[in-house]
Amino acid sequence: MQEYKRIDITKDEIIPLAERMRKDGVILAMIHGHLGKDGLPVISYEYQIGTGIESYTITGEKVLPTISHIYDLAAEWPERELSELIDITFEGLDTSKRLFMPESMLEGQGHIFVTPMDELIEKVQKKKEE
Repeated sequence: MQEYKRIDITKDEIIPLAERMRKDGVILAMIHGHLGKDGLPVISYEYQIGTGIESYTITGEKVLPTISHIYDLAAEWPERELSELIDITFEGLDTSKRLFMPESMLEGQGHIFVTPMDELIEKVQKKKEE
C-alpha cells in the first residue's frame, strides 16, 4: 500500500522545498488545487518519496511563486492549468497562452469554477422536487 502524508506549509517554503527535492532527485508527482468550502484556494505539491507521496499543502493564498524553473514542464503544466481554472497566480509563470479555453473566451484568470459535489446533488434534488 502506498503511504500518503499531508504537510501544511507556507508560500515562502515552496521554492526552498522544491530546490531541495530536485537536488535530492525526488520526483514532483503533481500539483493539485481546488477551492475549499470557504472559497479559498488549496494547492498541494505532491512529491514521490520512496513508494509514498508527501503532499505539501498551502491554503488561502492566491499568489504563489512558480517552480517551473526548478521542475520544468512537470510544474509548468499543472501551474498553468491551475492558473486558468481557479484564481491562482504563479509569479514568474508565462500564462500568455491558454491550455484549454479559446483566447477570446473568459478574459482574465480563474473563471472556470467547479461546483462541489454536495451542491450539485442538492441542485438535482431540488429540480426533481419541482
